[in-house]
Amino acid sequence: MAKSEVKNTDWQSTLAKLETILEDFFVKKLPGLPDSLKEFIVKISPWLSLIFLILSLPAILFTLGFGTLLSPFAFLGGIKMGMSFGLGLVFTAITVVMEALAIPGLFKRAMTGWRWLYWAALVSGVQSIVSFNLGGLIIGTGISLYFLFQIKSYYK
Repeated sequence: MAKSEVKNTDWQSTLAKLETILEDFFVKKLPGLPDSLKEFIVKISPWLSLIFLILSLPAILFTLGFGTLLSPFAFLGGIKMGMSFGLGLVFTAITVVMEALAIPGLFKRAMTGWRWLYWAALVSGVQSIVSFNLGGLIIGTGISLYFLFQIKSYYK
C-alpha cells in the first residue's frame, strides 16, 4: 500500500471514530428532540441553508472589500489582528463552500448532504479553537452538532 493511501485511511478512520463518539454523546447521552420537530428541521434545513448562503455572500464580499480598504492600517492593530482576520476569512469561506455543497444532498435527504454540514460544523469548531473563541466552540459548534446528530437518521 502506498504511503498516501495509508495516510488517507488514517484520516478516514479518525473521522469515522470522531463521528461515532459524537453520535454516541449527542444522540444517546443527551435528551432527544421529538420526532415531529426532527421532521420539521429536516424539511426546512435545505431552505434555511440556501437562504443563509445567499445572505452570507454579500457580507463576505463586503468584508473582503472592507479588509482591503483597511489593510494599510493593519500594522496599528499588530500582526495578531491581521492574522486572525485572514484566518477567519479563510475558515468562513471553507464553511460557506461546504454548506453550499450540502444543499443538493439536503433536498434529496442524502447522507452526503448531512455529511457536508457535519464537516462544515467541524471546520467552524476548528475556527473557534484557532481564534481562541471558547464560547463559540461550546455554544455554536455544540448546538450545531446536537441538531445535526439528532436528524442524522433521516438521511440515507
